[in-house]
Amino acid sequence: MGYRAIADAAMTAHFAFLLYVMFGGFLAWRRPAAFWPHLCFAAYALGIVTIGWPCPLTTLENWARVRSGAAPLRAGFIDTYLTGVIYPTDQVLTARFVMAGVVAASWAGAAVLWRRRRVKKA
Repeated sequence: MGYRAIADAAMTAHFAFLLYVMFGGFLAWRRPAAFWPHLCFAAYALGIVTIGWPCPLTTLENWARVRSGAAPLRAGFIDTYLTGVIYPTDQVLTARFVMAGVVAASWAGAAVLWRRRRVKKA
């Protein structure tokens, strides 16, 4: 029972991580200090996708699933829970570009707002 809860918590943390990577940049619109943690999370997510860095949440989830008697994920978190469910299997690249576009838009919006605040103060 405890291992299953750990696996479920890791899965939930994965979803939270992805949501933060995608939308966390919008927090910087109100709280500029939130930009730096978001940059780190986005950079790590980019490394996972482009370089193949390991995801500790996937490792934790697989470890807990095996200990609970369940099979490990057949692929990574995204391939298991999102690809073919949230978007079609043949649209992985499109989904990545959409995510990158949302992140870029959030950062561009933050830059515009920060600049306006500096101009107002001057």
